[in-house]
Amino acid sequence: MECQECHQRPATLHYTQVINGHKTEIQLCEVCAKEKGYLTYPEEGYSLHNLLTGLFNFDSNQMTNQHGTQAKTEKELRCAKCGLTFSEFKRIGKFGCGECYHTFSSSLNPIFRRVHSGNTEHLGKIPKRKGGSLHLKKQLGSYKADLLELIANEEFEQAAIVRDKIKELENTINRTKAGDEG
Repeated sequence: MECQECHQRPATLHYTQVINGHKTEIQLCEVCAKEKGYLTYPEEGYSLHNLLTGLFNFDSNQMTNQHGTQAKTEKELRCAKCGLTFSEFKRIGKFGCGECYHTFSSSLNPIFRRVHSGNTEHLGKIPKRKGGSLHLKKQLGSYKADLLELIANEEFEQAAIVRDKIKELENTINRTKAGDEG
């Protein structure tokens, strides 16, 4: 298939775009794709850092004024300990010190949501092979929290089911401990 732009070279980039149910397909060669901005090369300096700072490239404290330039609506956040500003953090992609987390906390949650598919809290992971009874204990804690919520909502039938699951899980944990000791 030849390039739809220059009609001289073979198409190596196949780009499909769907907008409001209307599908557009474009086939371009490398040269035309680069000219149109569909393709960038690593030697041009695009790195993982550029990708991450692109994700951070917004600030709720900034708005575009009528002339199309950025105007500050508030004084920019600055870390009291190291002096790093939020715009410097976005440019560099690193904090200057541990206090920066607290200083910029109100601006970080939107970034974390974008980077971590909507999550702002890391709950941790337990390795399956080495976790042993930790998985069971974590599940037990979850069941106990569910039980308290069900009791508070006066859903006693569901609470009884969860109570039975808790007892069963506690017995399993005790059997696992007895097996490890013996």
